[in-house]
Amino acid sequence: MTDLLRFLILFFLTIGLWLALSGHFNPLLLSLGVLSATTVTFVSRRMGIIDAEGQPLGLIPGLLRYAPWLAKEIVRACIDVAWRITRPSLPIRPTIIRVPANQQTVAGRVSFANSITLTPGTISLDVLEKEIEVHALTAESAADLQSGEMGKRVEHLESG
Repeated sequence: MTDLLRFLILFFLTIGLWLALSGHFNPLLLSLGVLSATTVTFVSRRMGIIDAEGQPLGLIPGLLRYAPWLAKEIVRACIDVAWRITRPSLPIRPTIIRVPANQQTVAGRVSFANSITLTPGTISLDVLEKEIEVHALTAESAADLQSGEMGKRVEHLESG
């Protein structure tokens, strides 16, 4: 992909984000949005952060498969945590575990750690070279993580 194409992609993504977040469509604010997007894009180009790694478009298909699965896991964990809060008879046994992180890149390990933290009942404490230290609220949530399914899905996401 050429530098010009990367520049244009970032420019249009920035304008799209500005439009989505602002919700204003009068001429003055639209022109200020275009000016802002242009400034951000040029500054990013001068800083040298517009590169192939900065725009990983190849991850989009994997992300479209991973996001619904993660959303389902988040909802399932929300229900489990809420159920345990409202039913004191259900066990809550906090534990700290180490989960293998076999992702090939730092971004992959960070995505895995963020996915763990987004899931209620678990939080990533430390990201190490080949594992992630996790606080789990229950033995079941710890076992789910140690089964490796989330890690494998992040690996598939990473490979596209």
